[in-house]
Amino acid sequence: MNNQSLEEEYKVAHRKSAKPMLWISMVSMTMMFIGLTSAYIVSSNREDWVSFELPIALYISTVLIILSSITFLVAKKSIRNDNRTATSIFLILTLLLGIGFVYYQVQGFYELRSSGLYLAGKDSVVSASLLIVISFAHIIHVFAGLIVLIVVIYNHFKKRYNAIETLGLELGGIFWHFVDILWILLFLFFYFIR
Repeated sequence: MNNQSLEEEYKVAHRKSAKPMLWISMVSMTMMFIGLTSAYIVSSNREDWVSFELPIALYISTVLIILSSITFLVAKKSIRNDNRTATSIFLILTLLLGIGFVYYQVQGFYELRSSGLYLAGKDSVVSASLLIVISFAHIIHVFAGLIVLIVVIYNHFKKRYNAIETLGLELGGIFWHFVDILWILLFLFFYFIR
C-alpha cells in the first residue's frame, strides 16, 4: 500500500469516526448538567431556599448566544456557496458574540453579588450558589467552544474548507450549537424553577 492510499484511508476513517465521537462526548456533558440541575431541584425543597430574579446580564447573554448560533449557520451556508468573505465575517462575528456571552455571564455573577447573593461564605444561599456553579460549568464548555471557533477560523483562513470539504466546520458547528442549546435550556430551567 502506498502513502497516498494510506492517507486517503485515514481520512475516510476520520470522517466516519469524528461525528460519533463528538456526539458521545456531548451526551456525557449532558449527563453532567442533568446531575447538576437535579441537585438544584432537590435543593429547592430546602427550608433555606431563596428565590430571586435572574440578573439582566443573563438575559443579554442568552440573546448573544442565540445570535451566535445564527451567525454560525450563516457561515456554514456561505462556505457551501464558496463565499469565503461572508464565511470569514460570520465566523468572526460568531467568535465575538461568544466572547460577549462570556462577558455578560460574568456580569451576571457581579449582579448577583451586588444583590447580596454569593457563591460561598456565611451570607451565601444555596440557590445562588447552584446557579453560579452550573453557569460557571457551562462557561467552561463555552471556553472550549471558543477554542474550537478559533481553530475553525484559523483553518478557514488556511483555506482548508470549501464547498465540498466542510468536516471541521461542521464539527465546530455541532459543538457550538450544542453549548448554545444547552445554555438556552439552562436559562429556561433557571427562569421557571426558582
